[in-house]
Amino acid sequence: MAAPPDAGIPETELKTTMNFARRTLLTFAAATLVLGSAFAQTPPHPSASVPRPVLPEVPVPPPPDVDGQSWVLMDYTTGQILASKNPDERRAPASLTKVMTDYVVSAEIANGRIHLTDPVHISEHAWRGGGAGTDGSTSFLKLNSTVPLKDLLYGMIIQSGNDAAIALAEHTAGSEQSFAALMNAYAKQLGMTNTHYSNASGYPVADHYSTARDIAVLSRALIHDFPADYAISAIKHFEWNGIKQDNRNELLWRDPSVDGIKTGHTAAAGFCLDASAKRGNERMIAVVMGASTNRGRADAAMALLNYGFRFYETHKLYDAGKPLATPRLWKGEANQLPVGVAENVMVTVKRGDYAKLKASMDMPSTLIAPFKKNQRVGTLNVTLDGKTVQTVPLIALADAPQGGFFSRLWDSILLWFHSSKGSAGTPTTGTK
Repeated sequence: MAAPPDAGIPETELKTTMNFARRTLLTFAAATLVLGSAFAQTPPHPSASVPRPVLPEVPVPPPPDVDGQSWVLMDYTTGQILASKNPDERRAPASLTKVMTDYVVSAEIANGRIHLTDPVHISEHAWRGGGAGTDGSTSFLKLNSTVPLKDLLYGMIIQSGNDAAIALAEHTAGSEQSFAALMNAYAKQLGMTNTHYSNASGYPVADHYSTARDIAVLSRALIHDFPADYAISAIKHFEWNGIKQDNRNELLWRDPSVDGIKTGHTAAAGFCLDASAKRGNERMIAVVMGASTNRGRADAAMALLNYGFRFYETHKLYDAGKPLATPRLWKGEANQLPVGVAENVMVTVKRGDYAKLKASMDMPSTLIAPFKKNQRVGTLNVTLDGKTVQTVPLIALADAPQGGFFSRLWDSILLWFHSSKGSAGTPTTGTK
């Protein structure tokens, strides 16, 4: 019998040789797998990077031609009017009046003169002038009943209840006539120069009018000053006296970014809508007055809001409290005066126009101490294509007391040789 092939190899050496062979095969197999994977993942012909095409600059189109005799599109942050049609035309505001009624009641609550928990008596005037027996919108309040003030606010804002508006007015000021005087006082304070109120509900009378611009100004103030109260206008339903009514602002169902504000309609006013929406950090306000139909006012406001969000953007140019310039100060303890703005300077422009903005400062060429902190020193002007888009007061950012006797004397001598240089020029920080 022939011997096995490995018969002459000692057992220990044979095992060592076999183990070495196994390790070698395993290493080779692993290397093959890695190389195969690498080759599989590497494209045989790597493609060169393709440059992005240069796209033409898209011009901003004119605003949409919407249904309405008068309308305004406003940026909330800056208060700038972005587009408008007959913005200062005096018109019957119908139930957009209730935005001011809401503002006055909220202000009186904030001042502690009335409270959300107050029981409010429903008078015959409120019941007859705005109740179920009228042709207008109503919260169906019962004559001589008592209703918590908070529920009246909900009824007025969501249901557009005329009876709720009158009851709120009487509780706040004693009578609707006295409340109308309060409304006009607040309107003047807010700068609503083409508005006059004669009642709290918007019932059409001769001396009761407003404008799209003024209502936008009021709406911006309501959102800013009383955000918790403003939030009521986003609620879609409210029930009182067993009757559930929907919010009349149909945009609340169309677009989740819409969260207010108020509808209105009379034969004289046409269909009106005061709407606001927030998308990201941007908020727009659209006021439409005198539309021909309920659908028309909603379509108009939605188109204006979409236009604003699509084609405009807001930028912060300068920070409050940071020096924009340090002009020479004469006869002071210090020889320079830090000058800046009291609030952040925000500007809304068409997309693509930010780089075209220019800023300049208008100040006296000679500034002589003393100055108090926050004292107005001049004006910051921001322009676009030669047109002013923002004008902001320039203020002293610190107290600047007079210097000592010899310091003042020396500066008096130097001033003899100081020639006027006119405008202080552009801020040292520039736009950012």
